[in-house]
Amino acid sequence: MSWTLKVGCRFEATRAAVRQVREHRRHHAADRTRLRAGCRTARKAGELPEHPGPPPSGFTLLPWLLLGMGALSNLFQDQTPNPWIGALGLLTFNSLYIYVAFRAFRRETREARSTRVALALLTAVTCSLAAGYGGNWLLFFPLLGLATGAALRLSHLRPAGTAVAVLAGAVSFFHDGWGGLDIAYATWISTMVTAAILRLSEAVGELRAAREELARRAVEKERLRFSRDLHDLLGHTMSVIVVKSEAARRLAARDLDAALAQITDIESVGRQALTEIREAVTGYRRGSLDTELDRAHSALTAAGITLTVTRSGPPLGPQTEALLGWVVREAVTNAVRHSAARQCEITLSGGAERVRLSVVDDGVGAVAAVSGGAGSGQDGPGVRVGTGLTGLTERLAAAGGSLTAGPRARGGFAVSAELPLDAGVPGAHPGVVERA
Repeated sequence: MSWTLKVGCRFEATRAAVRQVREHRRHHAADRTRLRAGCRTARKAGELPEHPGPPPSGFTLLPWLLLGMGALSNLFQDQTPNPWIGALGLLTFNSLYIYVAFRAFRRETREARSTRVALALLTAVTCSLAAGYGGNWLLFFPLLGLATGAALRLSHLRPAGTAVAVLAGAVSFFHDGWGGLDIAYATWISTMVTAAILRLSEAVGELRAAREELARRAVEKERLRFSRDLHDLLGHTMSVIVVKSEAARRLAARDLDAALAQITDIESVGRQALTEIREAVTGYRRGSLDTELDRAHSALTAAGITLTVTRSGPPLGPQTEALLGWVVREAVTNAVRHSAARQCEITLSGGAERVRLSVVDDGVGAVAAVSGGAGSGQDGPGVRVGTGLTGLTERLAAAGGSLTAGPRARGGFAVSAELPLDAGVPGAHPGVVERA
């Protein structure tokens, strides 16, 4: 048989092996898809834990060292010339392989210079043993491919894997002729498959960590939302209750009916606060600007402050109304608790894209940097420091708006909010309404 016929037969056998490998891959992909679908169904039914087992480690690559059992048996059966050199080479190979395997599962150690040096020494030892002994010692090349795939990733993998496969093919061809192509192919496959599996495992771990981080942030965001809502709700409600209780106490001696009306309002405010707290807990509370303006009129009137409301511009959407309602609530609470004002003016104006709300009073200006409101822990005229306005500033910023607050040059205090204009219902609110 001529050498050309031998090459042709070997080439056809290689093509058949490649087709068989591809067919196995297709079956493996189909089985993996079915397995994932079954796992999802079982997890939803509570039959599987949410998280898989521990991530792979260096111990995952240790069982493959059994491929070297043939070389070890050759040593004990005196089938290896210079057995002491072979034993020393086998010990060196196993030591380097274990070193690389355990350092390949952490990026810091995997990319360290010592790991690359150990991999290079492992390559040299493998070539020396395989070239010197052949036979079962050639199986160290697939083990070298495993170590290479574990230690190298991404851009360095393909050239390194190809180089190791070519080196394995050359050494194997030297001993077994064209039969060495099997060793070269096994080396290349072990390199690429190992790298792919480990990269997939890392991606799964990263996705799991990202999911846990998103869950943690969602919990923190919900806690922050609840604390802000609770602060704003209770701060405003308690301020109104205090003001109305003082009014009832003043009126009780000379006008019992008016005092009872204030007490009735206190009861109504308390019941409404309970409802709003329940809504805040469940996360379904939606503020109404009209409702907040009515409450502002009630609270300011009880405190002896005249309220003027001016509304103009296009209608507002629910999100904008809810945020502006929080601004009105916080600004009015500050005015009732800290301003000692006589007049308060709320102005709402809107353009084609933005809406602006301002709450201005003629009371005492702030004596400290303003970043809060209700629940400040400091009461009395001129003191307007806390966490209310800080929370509102963050809320409006998240919605694309802004909030400014501070004393006016002509006296008094001003809170201004600006937000994008979102969709609303037809109709506007022009005009000026006096509420005394």
